Amino acid sequence: MPLHHAVLALLAAKPAHGYELKASFEQAVGDQWGGLNIGHLYQVLDRLARDGLIESERQPQPVKPDRLVHRITPAGREELGRWLNEPSVRTRGYRDDFFLKVMAAAQAGDPEALAAVLRSQRVYLLTELRSLAAAARAAASGSPVVALLVKAAELHVRADLGVVDAAEQDLTPEALAALRIPSSPPAASPVPERLVKP
Repeated sequence: MPLHHAVLALLAAKPAHGYELKASFEQAVGDQWGGLNIGHLYQVLDRLARDGLIESERQPQPVKPDRLVHRITPAGREELGRWLNEPSVRTRGYRDDFFLKVMAAAQAGDPEALAAVLRSQRVYLLTELRSLAAAARAAASGSPVVALLVKAAELHVRADLGVVDAAEQDLTPEALAALRIPSSPPAASPVPERLVKP
């Protein structure tokens, strides 16, 4: 579970409490990843503690409620090392809402509907590229990890644009016609004689 392992990595650097971990995570990955929900983070911490990968110590504070400071255990370091040494494998195939829209438009056999889906996706992706160019400029003076995440996002968007190009090239009106499902039901097969009543 990548988020669990990211928390282990942050705790391997130094012990921290929940809000400190949230801030460290968001600083480490930048805006492109998105924020980390504090409730979800506490669930992750509970799971890591239950699995013996972290331990927590309650620290009293003079004015605020006590806080829990978490630190990685030897088992947590071992698990982090195992995770870092494994390749990242895509586990859910290539599911994507865009492909479902292409499938729906293609099944309809309407070249105009398909063209509209592809046009809409292209406009969105080009807008994303412009946004990522601005993010790349902002990240250039900051963390190289954040800059790499922005570059990865840009490469993904460019690959998605390639898919739109391929769809425009491959899903021709002729190809769509071949996909069309016949609208009339197949002819009924004759009823066997033994089932016909005299």
